[in-house]
Amino acid sequence: MFCYQCEQTAKGQGCTVQGVCGKNPDVAALQDLLVYALIGLSQVAVAGRQVGVSDKDVNVFTLQALFATLTNVDFDPSRFVSWINDTVKHREALKVKVKAGGGNVAIPSPAATLTPAPTLAGLIAQGEQLGIKTFPAPDADALSLKHIILFGAKGVAAYADHAQILGQEDEKVYAFIHEALAAMLNPDLGVSDLIPMAMKCGEMNLRAMELLDAGNTGRYGNPVPTKVPLGAKKGKAILVSGHDLADMEMILKQTAGKGIYVYTHGEMLPCHGYPELKKYPHFYGHFGTAWQNQIKEFPNFPGAIIMTTNCIQRPADSYKDRIFTTGLVGWPGVKHIADKDFTPAIEKALELPGFPADTNGRFVMTGFARNAVLGVAGAVIDAVKNKQIRHFFLVGGCDGAKPVRNYYTEFVEKAPKDTVILTLACGKFKFFDKQLGDIGGIPRLLDVGQCNDAYSAIQIAVALANAFGVGVNDLPLSLILSWYEQKAVAILLTLLYLGIKNIRLGPSLPAFVTPNVLDFLVKNFDIKPITTAAEDLKAILG
Repeated sequence: MFCYQCEQTAKGQGCTVQGVCGKNPDVAALQDLLVYALIGLSQVAVAGRQVGVSDKDVNVFTLQALFATLTNVDFDPSRFVSWINDTVKHREALKVKVKAGGGNVAIPSPAATLTPAPTLAGLIAQGEQLGIKTFPAPDADALSLKHIILFGAKGVAAYADHAQILGQEDEKVYAFIHEALAAMLNPDLGVSDLIPMAMKCGEMNLRAMELLDAGNTGRYGNPVPTKVPLGAKKGKAILVSGHDLADMEMILKQTAGKGIYVYTHGEMLPCHGYPELKKYPHFYGHFGTAWQNQIKEFPNFPGAIIMTTNCIQRPADSYKDRIFTTGLVGWPGVKHIADKDFTPAIEKALELPGFPADTNGRFVMTGFARNAVLGVAGAVIDAVKNKQIRHFFLVGGCDGAKPVRNYYTEFVEKAPKDTVILTLACGKFKFFDKQLGDIGGIPRLLDVGQCNDAYSAIQIAVALANAFGVGVNDLPLSLILSWYEQKAVAILLTLLYLGIKNIRLGPSLPAFVTPNVLDFLVKNFDIKPITTAAEDLKAILG
């Protein structure tokens, strides 16, 4: 196997024996084969669009199948057998439609004619020969850019899939996913071709996040600042982790009146800020901190656990019987709820002891999305003009298990008291419960939301820049980002597409970025690796 799509890849170079995430070589091979099959499907889809043929089922399927290959989403070999075979079925059915529309389906590519092996062992053997290192490229830098585009497209697919579940979609996003995948086997694309495609990936991710934002706020209202308890209520309990607000709504509806309190974990914390989710009286609080600590946290949760998207590593055997997955998430030995009927999880929660008594813990605040922040924009602008606020930091991104990630906690703790911290995504769980006080009634720590709420953060920055009559890069704003997996790659490409400069990225730079590509990013966008919290604060603030 060879995989280096996440930040914690082995030795900072690539996982070749076993994934640090827990992915085994068989699953890695099946994922590589699925990506290869999707490339063939995409080649046909690109040919179809040239004659005006676009298939809705193919579009949505492509998002979901590509999403399934993200880090920590699906480790179940049997499900990849279905994904691979269904990809080829969609490809062949689409060929018929494209040919009928006058298109050319005689595509000179082995991916467009791939026949999956009839056995699991055969599929694994096929996948072992078709990994990302086999993509044709004129040089190492072009291959690096192809991998950046592939990983970014995976992030776009994740956000676009969440959005289409809520009824929000855009043909341009579907077309780009197919264009990007088809490009992986185009031997003629060099660096000068692939850099614009990487920027287009950022543009399409911005659109996907905009769609998801419209879906979330359109159905559940604009988030409002909300105090969320970190303690517990006496009674039965279900913990929900992941990202999917639609799943959370269904869980809350199905648990209503059953004597079960519903808690959030990880990136579900921002759900507490949405008016249409807040209205459920049994939607109580937040349990645990960062997802990478789940080995320690989850055994201590006395109820059922529902995983909606890729937020934890492979669960330990000691509590697998209490975990239920939904959507695209899957692990061997874990019950998967495909039909959104959460009765099995509810029954398990009722069997388990739940919390024996109320516990009074601390609380955190969430719900500071763009409407909430821009609602007090006047006060923020005045505070800057009066020198009460010296600087804004966006400290956010993905979390992970490396000790060096404590940099982000230290950065927030050491940030001067006349600075404001905006944060989003699961990286905030390094410091989300810090009591930093306020500046003239404006909290110093503002939780903007999930990773996709980078869209909100961008809108906040643009609005402030317009208010001050300057560009975003001229604001007293610095981005201190942590990355882990492919949604973070897509967001970084979005920031680059928007021309955002001086980003500090860590805890380490992506292994899939060659020295020449890194040099391009440094020269054109002034991307910097993080150093130490003290050194970076001094460099930024002087």
